Amino acid sequence: MLKVTVWNENRHEKKNQVVAEIYPNGIHGAISAFLEKEGLDVKTATLDEPEHGLTDDVLENTDVLVWWGHMAHHEVSEEIVNKVVEKVLGGMGLIVLHSGHFSKVFKKLMGTSCDLKWREADDRERLWVVEPSHPIVAGINQYIELEKEEMYGEHFDVPAPDELIFLSWFEGGEVFRSGCTYKRGNGKIFYFRPGHETYPTYHNEEIQKVITNAVKWAAPVDYARPIYGNAKPLEEISKK
Repeated sequence: MLKVTVWNENRHEKKNQVVAEIYPNGIHGAISAFLEKEGLDVKTATLDEPEHGLTDDVLENTDVLVWWGHMAHHEVSEEIVNKVVEKVLGGMGLIVLHSGHFSKVFKKLMGTSCDLKWREADDRERLWVVEPSHPIVAGINQYIELEKEEMYGEHFDVPAPDELIFLSWFEGGEVFRSGCTYKRGNGKIFYFRPGHETYPTYHNEEIQKVITNAVKWAAPVDYARPIYGNAKPLEEISKK
């Protein structure tokens, strides 16, 4: 069974009554609930737990890590960031949601600022599927429409994605690369834009479907790991 850990700061839920009403069990609770319905083995972890809930034992037993962060990126310790990055390079899948684009983990894996334009003005968002054959959009039609969301706009300072899955249009006129896949080492990464905390985005069944598909897509592949370092020749080398 695929083992998933959903990580969330869990700060907005404690400080903002609007967020608490939308996500009474936290954003991590909402995400873990719909993943569990798919028969996945799901655990949660939050910022204020010891080691941010990402102990060696938790990471060792995580096939795919889902990451949501926003107001406290700076509080995530470098030690934990390095451990997560190493796990991704070793094969653990990583799903980065919404403002997780500015997390230390994502920025370290991307090697860029990951900056962008943004606006909170109740924009309508239309997420167009631009790679319809991809397993992440299985069961999704031409687009997903969200009545209200925070706007993210280009330029999005990330490396060119290996695959662009969604391109968003916003009511104010901006567009944004909202679904991007990457490979880093042996691990697969999916960045998925929607999910501002004051909107019920993670209660949307199509958004839930995309995240569920992405988790399954990012699952580690069981194959022989590369061998590095000094290598003896497979054949005898001529001394001529």
